[in-house]
Amino acid sequence: MKKEKKVEVVELLKDKFANTPFFYITDASKLTVKEVNQFRTMCFEKGIEMKVVKNTLAKIAMESLDNGDMYAPLFDALKGPTAILFTDTANAPGKILREFRKTSDRPILKAAYIEESIYVGDEQIEALADLKSKEDLLGDVILLLQSPIKNVIGALQSGGNKLSGLLKALEERPA
Repeated sequence: MKKEKKVEVVELLKDKFANTPFFYITDASKLTVKEVNQFRTMCFEKGIEMKVVKNTLAKIAMESLDNGDMYAPLFDALKGPTAILFTDTANAPGKILREFRKTSDRPILKAAYIEESIYVGDEQIEALADLKSKEDLLGDVILLLQSPIKNVIGALQSGGNKLSGLLKALEERPA
């Protein structure tokens, strides 16, 4: 690869690492062309971008960022064939890896970067797949906030007659 092309790839990767809050480093080697295409299709359908990269260029891109030192624990994962899955949903690649691994022993998860947390090793797939997405967490919070309000409204509606009777009794009570 010529130097100009390497610089271009590093800049592209720098932009991806800087603007993508979640990425997974995988090894998809030894997959057949058909399997790779299936995996890429699954990724595409979930909005995940898969890039096969040279390890040294990925490392250079990470190191050249302002906060590049926080990526240091990932450098050991940048050995051998590497494909990086960039996503805006933390658990989406984990779910795809878990699903795809039901029929194949690859891709192997080398490491994952989830908003400043680093997960290393293939045994992390289950934990990553089970992470709640931002949307799931917001839904849980809204549900928790709605619960007390629903209870109050339900009590007021069911006891509407009782409440109006109490108010009427208080109103008619002599001072």
